[in-house]
Parts: sequence; C-alpha cells; structure tokens
Amino acid sequence: MPEGNATTRKTTRLRQLLAGEEVVVSPGVYDGYSVRLAERAGFRTASTSGAGVANARLGVQDTGLMSLHENVEACRAMAAAVSIPLMADADTGYGNAVTVFQVVRLFEDAGVVGINIEDQEFPKRCGHMKGKELIHPMEMARKIEAAVKGRRDGDFIINARTDAIAVEGIEGAVKRAKIYAEAGADMLFPDAVRGEDDIERLVDAIPIPVSINIGFGIRSRPTTPLIPVKRLQQLGVKRVSVPRMLPAAAIKAMTESLRLLRHSVETGEVVDRPDLLASIDDIKQLMDYETLERLEDELLLPEQLFRKYQAEKARI
Repeated sequence: MPEGNATTRKTTRLRQLLAGEEVVVSPGVYDGYSVRLAERAGFRTASTSGAGVANARLGVQDTGLMSLHENVEACRAMAAAVSIPLMADADTGYGNAVTVFQVVRLFEDAGVVGINIEDQEFPKRCGHMKGKELIHPMEMARKIEAAVKGRRDGDFIINARTDAIAVEGIEGAVKRAKIYAEAGADMLFPDAVRGEDDIERLVDAIPIPVSINIGFGIRSRPTTPLIPVKRLQQLGVKRVSVPRMLPAAAIKAMTESLRLLRHSVETGEVVDRPDLLASIDDIKQLMDYETLERLEDELLLPEQLFRKYQAEKARI
C-alpha cells in the first residue's frame, strides 16, 4: 500500500519513495486489469508500458504509431483506477521542445506522476529493437528543459531515457546522462544496459536517481541480463521497472486458454480448467463491484432496489 498520508499528492509520494533506502519496483501496466492487479499485489507504484499500451490498445508495433492523445487517454483511465502513483511513457515527447512543454501538461492533467522522454529520432523503436537512431544530445537537453518549464507540479518527475548504449556505447551514454542531468532531469533511464559495469558507470556519473528496466524470465532473452532487484539496489539503482512481465504473462495465458477452447470445439469435450481462469467473483472483487452495490443501497429509491433485486428473486 502507498506510504505516508493518504492525502499526500501522488507525485509527492513517488518522490518520497525514491528518496527512501529501498529500491522502488514498478511493474509495467497497460490496462485497467493490470494496473489494479499491480496495486492489489502490494506494489507502491506502477508505470505504463508504451509498448504494452500500443500493442494491446491498438494492435500495432511499438514504433511511434500510437498518437499522443491515444496514449494520454489510456493513461488517464489507468491513473484514475488506482490510488498508487502511476508514471507514463511519453515516447520521444511527440515533437520538439515546444511540443514537449505542452505534452507534460497533458500528462499532468491525466493524473500520472511523471513521464519518460527518450532521445530517439521519431519514429521511435522499442528499446530492445535494432535500428535505433538518436537525436543530438543538446536537442534532448532542450526537451528536458521544456518539460521542467512546462510542469506545474514541481514534484512531477521528468525521467530522461537514453538509448545511447546500443548506438554510441557506454561512453556516449555517460556523456548524455551528464547533459540530461544538468538540463534538469529528475531521473535517468538508460535502456538496454548490458550488465553491472554499465549500471555502475552511470550511477557514479550523475547526481540523480537511475532507473533500470529489466525483463522477467530467461526465455525472453532480454538485452539487459536478469540481475536480482536486491543486487540492483546494492549497485545504487533507485527504481526498477518491469515493463514486459504482465503483457507477456497475459499473452501466454490467453494463448493456452484459446488452445483449450479450440480443442473443445473440435472434439466436443467439456474443458473445465479453473486453474487457468479467474472466477467471476475474482473479477468483481478486482473491479470493486462491492462499492457499486453499496452506492446503490445508499442512493437508489427503495422501489428501484426492489425492481432490481427483489422482483427478480420473486420471479425465480
């Protein structure tokens, strides 16, 4: 559950978490189910997966095809569904520094607590794809300065993502990290780090928190090796995001369920696999139908409640 006073702004709560001694683990979410599940599992914050939202919402690749407003509206719904702070992925900022100034305000208004902005050329690519191209570091610095200037909440986090390791190597990434920190970034997200040496170089180079993106599961063959969270904390990492775990788990479960349904259709067998499926009661609990029922009791007229429930029982 979130730490601190429940009335504290979500932006401030995340700042407090990042200032604490423990590393902040942020599952990547992409819809109402996943963000509610992350909160219910006890995680103190979550972050949207740009790839997850683009893939799940639009059925397209993570190559800049999702528009700014499609992204903002998806984030608005997820942020409103939970009480924990939610960070968002704003891709390249959808334009130049002037655009970024406005983009920050749109995401602020959507209720998220910060955004990632990356230094790729548009159209961007998923961080673990080949063929990435970078903008000049000073152009990225201007975007960061514009984001800082544009935000109205001083605790709103500007997380500067760099894809330089894959393009310019660790030396280029370190140079960019210093420039981005000087420009006012609150956190650095070096994507596709190759191991502990890269992490140590970046943590030592800058005075702002470093966020590392990790995969989950050996079969995923991530660019970044699977480093335990406790070890990342020892290396000085302040935040760990896990963007692919929940969409990958959902795809795996849906694939198996559809396979069983296809088998049932073809053979005529009844397939009952409660171990693979959430029950209707599980879903109702996750989506807080209890609150709906309580509000009905409080706000509807007695005759309305009778028509909804007692009359139906009488017909059975």
